[in-house]
Amino acid sequence: MNAAQSPTPFASSEVERQAAGTVSRLRSTRTGEEIVVRGKLKSQAPLAPLVWFKSGGHADWLFEPKDANDLADFLKQLDGTLPVWPLGLGSNCIIRDGGIRGVVVRLGKPFAKVEEAGENRMRCGGGASGILVSSKARDAGLGGLEFLRGIPGTVGGFVRMNGGAYGREVSDVLISCDVVLPSGETQTLDAAELNYSYRHSELPEGAIVVSALFQGTPADRDAIQAEMDRIAQAREDSQPLRSKTGGSTFKNPDGHKAWQLVDAAGCRGLKVGGAQVSEKHTNFLINTGDASSADIEALGEEVRRRVRDDSGVELQWEIQRVGEKG
Repeated sequence: MNAAQSPTPFASSEVERQAAGTVSRLRSTRTGEEIVVRGKLKSQAPLAPLVWFKSGGHADWLFEPKDANDLADFLKQLDGTLPVWPLGLGSNCIIRDGGIRGVVVRLGKPFAKVEEAGENRMRCGGGASGILVSSKARDAGLGGLEFLRGIPGTVGGFVRMNGGAYGREVSDVLISCDVVLPSGETQTLDAAELNYSYRHSELPEGAIVVSALFQGTPADRDAIQAEMDRIAQAREDSQPLRSKTGGSTFKNPDGHKAWQLVDAAGCRGLKVGGAQVSEKHTNFLINTGDASSADIEALGEEVRRRVRDDSGVELQWEIQRVGEKG
């Protein structure tokens, strides 16, 4: 999963002007000054290589901040000029074929640091993967974070979405998180302030999670590794990990498992264009090779329709769908 959010409001005329190439550098509409960063800022950046589905259009701008201060300074200078959308591993999203108007913020290696924080806690950057967090916790002799091994995404995304797997959720282990708001202000939020529910949080609109503090419990390293191995094998056995996929497509409705509803509706192997419902796990959509994002989204909507007709249950998307339709 990603550091997912809805883009912040913007003036469409300004987006169109900057996207059309009538300006060679990103400027604030408030001051007219060029926005200066220490990280990498690229215009008309292709996003398909950065997401697991390997489909979708370009971002008007792609920003990879050098650190949290660089991100905060950038957002202050941007001053609401363009919408901002954060991207982690690209594992839990469909980037539509028309691309993303505005700025995609990608938290790369500078945000992937994981370290012990005392009191059996781990401090994790917003760009750190679940595998890295669980592995570092194991090295520190801290259990309780093994389930993160089973979440395909980064800390920023699964803190926002209350990511979970194998009986546990982020809300079970999160102490607090540091976020940068669209204004550029940095805040530390306690877990209780996020009002977690199933695959949902009340993180402030437009906030980007740059780090999180997780609580572990002392445990035997071999036992921790054994649990991580069990989770890894369970994923290998049940999920299409070798395919171009976005992970779990639909949320589990109350009292149901999404994959069972999809299977019962006869959708196993269903295709739209180059997109297909996985034969291995029916809550996964896959790109068989040449699928457009429109194919993938249309397939998901067709699955939702068939499930609704078959069982009366309205499946809700878990995967984020962002950008403009092509």
